[in-house]
Amino acid sequence: MAELFDSYGSNYREVVQSSIDFSGLSHSFFMRAKADLLRKLIAQHPGMDKPAMLDVGCGVGSLHPLLRGTVGRLSGIDVSSDCIIRARDDNPSVDYRVFDGSSFPFDEASFDLVTAICVLHHVAPVARANFIKEMRRVARPGGLICIIEHNPLNPLTRFAVMRCEFDRDAILLGAREARKLLLAGGLREIGARHFLLLPWETNRARSIESALSSMPLGAQYAAFGTA
Repeated sequence: MAELFDSYGSNYREVVQSSIDFSGLSHSFFMRAKADLLRKLIAQHPGMDKPAMLDVGCGVGSLHPLLRGTVGRLSGIDVSSDCIIRARDDNPSVDYRVFDGSSFPFDEASFDLVTAICVLHHVAPVARANFIKEMRRVARPGGLICIIEHNPLNPLTRFAVMRCEFDRDAILLGAREARKLLLAGGLREIGARHFLLLPWETNRARSIESALSSMPLGAQYAAFGTA
């Protein structure tokens, strides 16, 4: 997997954009929607004020500028050394590290918030339990663990995944399966929200999406739980 993503380290955003061009939306639109969702989850989680955050499978760090002021200490890890090099160039204040895809290079209970954003579909199903175990290991007791994934029930999502060059190994998982993984990993207060249903960023559009978040309609979803 590292070799695959290394080959796209210099044009990561361009490859993603080419897979969603048919939608008429920009890659940044999807990044802002993810950042908005994370801000809401952080605000609703008890005792979560500018959390120390680890972003697992961070890629080139496209999301991280959008989280300034929302999170405190920010770290990112990825199997691709080329992606990490670019992430460091773009976000010098973030602690980026390469990891082996199995063990996270941090001590236990190091973070208040641990995320994996559009990563788990690249992890072999037999390895997903260990992946969640590692997320929980580095999370502090009471911390928030959140995975964001493509919704396989959305046909436009499946079309975008099919068009993406580095998603050719993807094995999509739905929100129900994601919640089961979190439950099996020992997490509590597990929930899920679907989002990216409407192609607008207005308050009304976000309100409609929020009202329908329990229905598997949006292009992506977040599954989350308490460590």
